[in-house]
Amino acid sequence: MECRDGRDFYVQIDTGSDVLWVSCRPCNGCPESSGLHIPLNFFDPGSSSTASPVSCSDQRCSLGIQSSDSGCSTQNNMCSYTFQYGDGSGTSGYYVSDLLNFDTIVGNSLTANSTARIVFGCSTTQTGDLTKSDRAVDGIFGFGQQGLSVISQLASEGIAPKAFSHCLRGDGDGGGILVLGEIVEPSIVYTPLVPSQPHYNLNLQSISVNGQTLPIDPSVFATSNGQGTIVDSGTTLAYVTDEVYNPLVNAVTAIVSQAARVVLSKGNQCYIISLSVNEVFPQLSLNFEGGASLLLGPQDYLLQQSSIDGSAVWCMGFQKIQGQGITILGDLVLKNKIFVYDLAGQRIGWANYDCSMSVNVSTAINTGRNEYVNTGDLSRGISIRVASSRELIICCIIASVLCVLITGIFQHL
Repeated sequence: MECRDGRDFYVQIDTGSDVLWVSCRPCNGCPESSGLHIPLNFFDPGSSSTASPVSCSDQRCSLGIQSSDSGCSTQNNMCSYTFQYGDGSGTSGYYVSDLLNFDTIVGNSLTANSTARIVFGCSTTQTGDLTKSDRAVDGIFGFGQQGLSVISQLASEGIAPKAFSHCLRGDGDGGGILVLGEIVEPSIVYTPLVPSQPHYNLNLQSISVNGQTLPIDPSVFATSNGQGTIVDSGTTLAYVTDEVYNPLVNAVTAIVSQAARVVLSKGNQCYIISLSVNEVFPQLSLNFEGGASLLLGPQDYLLQQSSIDGSAVWCMGFQKIQGQGITILGDLVLKNKIFVYDLAGQRIGWANYDCSMSVNVSTAINTGRNEYVNTGDLSRGISIRVASSRELIICCIIASVLCVLITGIFQHL
């Protein structure tokens, strides 16, 4: 992406957290290089004439304190944050306010050079896996529902819809589409979000293998006290409880037993096959409230490993998660599908899709009526780059003016 006189910032897209943050100078533990072959940059608020730190007395700091996304440093009166992620990594820093430059769609044309002031994090300390160079990025773009998420900030000002969408390519080249707004596709099915949850919790009711419902007590999937089923693009695989994992693996193994040799690799259930994976393995169906089913082909729940004597080795991508009573649907099952997070309507929808293709985008927020623009019809735009190993979006900072993406300004790579 080329941003007007700007620098590129690569950040991980994470629906499991709320805040956008980037690495700042000085930073303790921040990597200087990346094994993803991307240049790493550091944001310097002091070089911007429009950037300013967010103080403890700022109403936006109070908003973050309510959702545990911010704190207050009495030493310097700066609104601060400390985040701990599920993999044990963490970051801390302070909030700054700066201008967001963006393009919008009106009808089927682009309107450029709009601005809005937003709050985002300036990371001065990183720990755990965030310090490692092999998969280092410039920050994390949280797409949660709380007040300090960029999507909530823009929606509260009437600038963007309270919705976003993604379509992650599942081929080896990576890539995909991210839209602040709604992708429109006739085959999308929706299920309601569980209300008043910090994450994107859904009511998963059952799992089927080749149309046969597994004998799993539905209470295993119930949302309560931090338990339930969560959609999280910041997680690579999928995680389920023992009560789900064992009958799921047993059902798949029974179906493929005549065509596959079962082996264990580092505790994972794996299968050695000589035929095509689609010929051997069954289809899974995750069945949600409202009749919406998420259909998973073999490559949506299996991971290919190195071959043995010319035969392919495929291992279960669903992993056990011990003692937490939680199901996490990560990128493994989200890829090759449109996902729409309709926060205003409190629902999530999906449809199988070739994410190398362009998509239709609703422009209802700008016109008051549903008009649709195909991203392939836009003469210019901002590209989303998604690395093959994890989702990355390029944001740019123009002399410390933050530049990101609004509905429909996307081209597939």
